Amino acid sequence: MLEPIRDWDDAFANMAHVAGSQALPDLWQKRAAAYRKSGVRLEEDIAYGNHARERLDIVWPDGPVKGLGVFIHGGYWMRLDKSFWTDLAEGARAHGWAVCLPSYTLAPEARVSRMTRQIVEAIEIAAARVRGPIRLCGHSAGGHLATRMICQDTALRADTLSRIEKVLSISGLHDLRPLMQTRMNEILHLDEAEAIAESAVLQRPAANIALTCWVGGAERPEFIRQTELMAHMWAGLDTRTDRFIDGEHNHFTVIEGLKDPASPITRSFIGAESLTPP
Repeated sequence: MLEPIRDWDDAFANMAHVAGSQALPDLWQKRAAAYRKSGVRLEEDIAYGNHARERLDIVWPDGPVKGLGVFIHGGYWMRLDKSFWTDLAEGARAHGWAVCLPSYTLAPEARVSRMTRQIVEAIEIAAARVRGPIRLCGHSAGGHLATRMICQDTALRADTLSRIEKVLSISGLHDLRPLMQTRMNEILHLDEAEAIAESAVLQRPAANIALTCWVGGAERPEFIRQTELMAHMWAGLDTRTDRFIDGEHNHFTVIEGLKDPASPITRSFIGAESLTPP
């Protein structure tokens, strides 16, 4: 018999269970800044709305563009922005993909449902600039936002949705109801109606778009549970779904491979037709 979770704050406490993790945001920011100065072709702070955080960056490949990849950052919908993650575009960029990294308004200023609408707008703006197929990728809260784009209630334009071939949710949060039992909800302000509406695992897919749910093998059990739950639920709704538990990676190291053009996680992001390293 499975034991019920008694401490939901601990269930979601990634930094508390990874030694030295408090120093990571500063490291991420420095690495991303160094990458932006490395000579890579980059457009920064493209507006997709009027709010100061409604901005996106696009990292362009050196040669012809194969399509658009989108990376949506995490931070429990409360922290961080696009500037921490620019270097994670390198794996896909090296294969010829233009990679969009959007920021979005954080809680408590914005509710999660508003963030979902903002990511729709960001994708529409990026899709108008980059032709070809679209691949979505998100980490943690960003994994939630990525999967919400392909739910039946998506606000994406039909022609944009038809271009999405693959979604990769890394350590994604797909059932938001448990978050109502955490101290984080003092900032998120989730209620039952919003938690249900914003939980991709409780929604139907908008189309048969390939979905991979990816998680580190050393992550908190709740993240592994949510990864498996999402994969199994949507597989039962005729979606091409798989899930991958990635070795001994924790919640923070699991995304490191996105910088490597030859890594399995990069190959999953860009899709089977681009498996050969550049």
